[in-house]
Amino acid sequence: MRVVRMWRGVVRGQDLEAYVEYVQQTGIVEYRATAGNLGAWILTRSLDEGRSEIVTVSLWVSLEVIRAFAGDDVGRAVFYPEDDRFLLERDRTVSHYELAG
Repeated sequence: MRVVRMWRGVVRGQDLEAYVEYVQQTGIVEYRATAGNLGAWILTRSLDEGRSEIVTVSLWVSLEVIRAFAGDDVGRAVFYPEDDRFLLERDRTVSHYELAG
């Protein structure tokens, strides 16, 4: 079974490029460095009122290998020191999906 892990946050549109770079240097690097990770991507889109949404998507061999990245509570989102500076909204949890097909 392969597992997709997804997390969502919202930033000011003017901060999107800087935050994407920050996420690439923190979370995405750590995802990809964890044994059992099969890839990681960042999705973005513009929202209303000068805000932008960011979604991280990662593919894993199993929930067990996600524990090496996220800790025992795999449903809890992992944050980094500069996240507070950027994020207007954030999901405190992540969603996991079984990859079908």
